Amino acid sequence: MMNVLELKVYDIFKSRFSEQEAAMVIEYFETKAKEKTEEKTEIFKNLQTKDLENLRKEINTVFATKEDSYKLKSDLLEKIETSKTDIIKWMFAFWVGTIGIAIVFYLLRK
Repeated sequence: MMNVLELKVYDIFKSRFSEQEAAMVIEYFETKAKEKTEEKTEIFKNLQTKDLENLRKEINTVFATKEDSYKLKSDLLEKIETSKTDIIKWMFAFWVGTIGIAIVFYLLRK
């Protein structure tokens, strides 16, 4: 079924061409319009698919980065614990050494 615009165009073509030729021209334009619409729809679908794929990649990257940051955090906490233990050992050795030297000097003074 033709709309008002198509009927007007059909009448214009019919006045210049035969009825069959006018119908063929209208059909040609309808076919071209349908092809363009399908082409744009396909392009839009491809864009949506690409956008979804990019979004998925970004989400996976964020989660991978988050997991890496958790691993890095646990590694840092482990190194801090090790450093604390080493500092306590060295402080103990320093104070024992200092007190030992003080005792030796005290005994040598007598």
